[in-house]
Amino acid sequence: MAFPLFLSDPERRERAEELARRYGLHVVAAPPATGYWLELTAARLELAAAAGHGAVFADFVDGAARHRREFGGGRGQPVARAVGLKGAATPSVVDATAGLGRDAFVLASLGCAVTLIERSPVAAALLDDALERASRDDTTAPIAARMTLVHADAAEWLSTLAEDARPDVVYLDPMFPDTGKSAAAKKDMQAFQSVIGDDLDADRLLVAAVAAAKKRVVVKRPRLGAPLAGVARSGELPGKSTRFDLYAPRPVPLAGPGG
Repeated sequence: MAFPLFLSDPERRERAEELARRYGLHVVAAPPATGYWLELTAARLELAAAAGHGAVFADFVDGAARHRREFGGGRGQPVARAVGLKGAATPSVVDATAGLGRDAFVLASLGCAVTLIERSPVAAALLDDALERASRDDTTAPIAARMTLVHADAAEWLSTLAEDARPDVVYLDPMFPDTGKSAAAKKDMQAFQSVIGDDLDADRLLVAAVAAAKKRVVVKRPRLGAPLAGVARSGELPGKSTRFDLYAPRPVPLAGPGG
């Protein structure tokens, strides 16, 4: 069954219908009595719930995104160093588990062309709305122009890339079930995770990423979390609460005689 989309601002019906067509959503006349739904207000698209948490939305203009853009540390940030932003180098990046797009936006703000892959229609719709709003703000419009959203299964999408379309870096931040060993996430992010689901096929995605990347694959993990399986790491960048596991790309076989 298609995920419900409630339009609370009647003047935005055209936008609601556009999102519904693009992401397979179902426009409803009233918010559901239970569970979750997307709600298009006058200001933004939100993931709402009948009870238990506040609205969840993606935002590249204000709040944490603005603070990180202005005071985050530029190319000295761990995620920037992990993907190889060094000197004049500005690699192309595929964020294959885009989520709410926070790291993707940081990389785009530092000059990277970033393709955001998101298979969840809910998360993809929230990203679409955030990019649309960012494109209308003079400060963030140039950054949003470097971000391209693709609604697809990332492993399948990566496997179809032509040689000249392969990115320099594939970035993964897979979402896993809460083990109870780390601090509990905020209720709103717990709700977001429950709606979009866990990335239980992250090992499969890593294999596809290593085959597609030209320079490296970067996987963001909890500091004490186990590495993904199936591919040996080439290095890691540890941090206080997270670390970045690095993987070398799979060499492309040379053509044989006459090939």
